[in-house]
Amino acid sequence: MAGEERKKTVFKKPVPITLPTLPDPRLMFKKYKKIVDSRMITNASTVKEFEEKAASYLKVKHAVALNSCTSGLMLIMKILNLNGEVILPSFTFHATAHAVVWNGLKPVFVDCDPKTYNIDPIQVEKAITPNTSAILGVHLFGNPANVEELEKIAKKYNLRLIFDAAHAFGSKRKKKNIGGFGDAESFSLSPTKLLTSGEGGIVATNNKELADKLKIARNYGDSGDYDCEFSGFNARMSEFNALMGVETLKMLEKNVQRRNNLVKSYKKSLSNIPGIEFQCVAPADRSTFKDFSIYIDENKFGMSRDKLHDALLAENITVKKYFYPPVHGQKAFKHLQTDGRSLANTVKITDRVISLPLYSHMEENIIGRICGVIGKMCLHRT
Repeated sequence: MAGEERKKTVFKKPVPITLPTLPDPRLMFKKYKKIVDSRMITNASTVKEFEEKAASYLKVKHAVALNSCTSGLMLIMKILNLNGEVILPSFTFHATAHAVVWNGLKPVFVDCDPKTYNIDPIQVEKAITPNTSAILGVHLFGNPANVEELEKIAKKYNLRLIFDAAHAFGSKRKKKNIGGFGDAESFSLSPTKLLTSGEGGIVATNNKELADKLKIARNYGDSGDYDCEFSGFNARMSEFNALMGVETLKMLEKNVQRRNNLVKSYKKSLSNIPGIEFQCVAPADRSTFKDFSIYIDENKFGMSRDKLHDALLAENITVKKYFYPPVHGQKAFKHLQTDGRSLANTVKITDRVISLPLYSHMEENIIGRICGVIGKMCLHRT
């Protein structure tokens, strides 16, 4: 109200949930000018350079640049000629499910592991029917899924295995780069990711036929002779986006390490607060920590996730309820029956997790201040 003294917040300006860590534009100017001067501004030499460097980093045979991760998933399913049902987690960004629906396939949602938050292989196998054609795994927040068990199941039932690796460029499963598992893995390069091209995606695969068809599919299904081989759409990447990808790839290892160190700082400060738990990342694995989420046990913390969410926002700390509601509870997917499958872990986690601010160039003192606020909000702290 007018005349009343405004409440002082811990942060004068909002702390963003994330920010892209970008190269110095002055260092890129000559390269941008070269693209402009060439008048070849989409899907040309810089895109090819980016694909080659991405494939080399991931240690895969092929990388295909596209305009988004979702386009990658859509086109992979199209090229693999899937039909019937695709098994996927409900605890994921809704684009994972959109790609399934856009191919005329039925999403079959299964529960996640309560510790890793990733798709549970045991629940995957239970959900397989004669109509199942593929498994669509997700490396949630950059935490590698249990790829070995999923590969065993896919082989046992002769199913395709695809990964939504949107969060995971730079993640490792037992020292092996995410990117070479299953039939293909699709990465996001949007502004919230560690490797970014502004907007874009890239598909990694060791299947040459799939890679070749993806390059045709991203150009409407036209291989260049104007006689379309199949129905594709425009999923090309521009040269400008590719250049950003090339330059941020140079920074990737440093930024992954930086994020892991920042997460260690978060955990060190928060681990002694009752009612806070963390996503479990296997000791031999590496997560990109595209997001850092904490799990709130209301009984021990003394405040619900939702109340904590609102209280942190009031202190200019931007937080998110990722992913809430879960996909199977969203308007676009509520009509799908779970056929008795329990999604209890998914519901429990989505009701209790909250993502805290994290970006690669974030200063550690900001983390200390955020954790201080959270600590003061814990009603059961002694």
